[in-house]
Amino acid sequence: MTSHKYRSYRSFLSRLAMLLDREDIAAGVFLFPALSLLGIFLIFPIIYLGYLSFTGGSFTRAGVQWVGINNYLRLLLSPDFWQVIGNTIYFTIGTVIPSIVIPLGLAVLLNRNLPFAGIFRTIYFIPSIVSLVAAGLGFRWLFQADGAINTLLNSLGFDKIAWLSDSVWAMPVIIILSIWKQIGFNLVVFLAGLQSIPTNRYEAAELDGANSWQQFRHITLPGMQSTLIFTAITTTIFTLKSFEQVYIITGGGPLNSTNLLVYYIYDRAFAQFDFGYAAAAAMVLLAFTSGLVYLQLQTWTQE
Repeated sequence: MTSHKYRSYRSFLSRLAMLLDREDIAAGVFLFPALSLLGIFLIFPIIYLGYLSFTGGSFTRAGVQWVGINNYLRLLLSPDFWQVIGNTIYFTIGTVIPSIVIPLGLAVLLNRNLPFAGIFRTIYFIPSIVSLVAAGLGFRWLFQADGAINTLLNSLGFDKIAWLSDSVWAMPVIIILSIWKQIGFNLVVFLAGLQSIPTNRYEAAELDGANSWQQFRHITLPGMQSTLIFTAITTTIFTLKSFEQVYIITGGGPLNSTNLLVYYIYDRAFAQFDFGYAAAAAMVLLAFTSGLVYLQLQTWTQE
């Protein structure tokens, strides 16, 4: 009896081994845990978010009321939503362009054999590892009415600026923080891209009499095209999902001038408990970021 059980067990293991020898089945077995977690924590929430955007009331099943496309119509007809979209576009453009230009210039300089280049690389990367909450508290202290920035301006003979309570100056403070936070990561990416360009191209250009600007324009920029696109897309996604800066420094004010899309979604969902409307706004954000990811994948495919 024991021998029969042993033979059955060995037969089972043999059949299992034969199945695992097939690459598709083996891949499915090893991917199943990761795909299960992905489905539970990513795919299902996205599907439920889409469903919630067509409902009103509570996010629990007992309080849900089907309202169709009413939430999307409310978005289109809401002046606050369009103001938030304008704020988000302004914030994105004001953050993305300097977050690419500044670290690109720094990367070109630090890629040379300069003294203390490694120390400077470390210094520039430090903002990337600082918590956004801590950075936001620091910037709020710097730009408050009696903060260090106004003290410096006053010592230089300039009038103090109401940075955080002025609808004109509040957004630049958020933008400066976001640029400061993003420079280190983009710098590392650009340094990696620069080091992937063969040095013999620059040597040949020097022999042909090309100056530094001509080498940058005709060798560096074309050689870093995919890196620039990757950095532009990732930086744009970073700015679109910005929340901590607004929450810590301004709370969306003054006069709704710093209210970004993610903070707007948070406020409508968890302050006003308008979950269906917030879900519709979140679907708009999801559609835009998905388009950016698709653009990035298309770029990589064409390389």
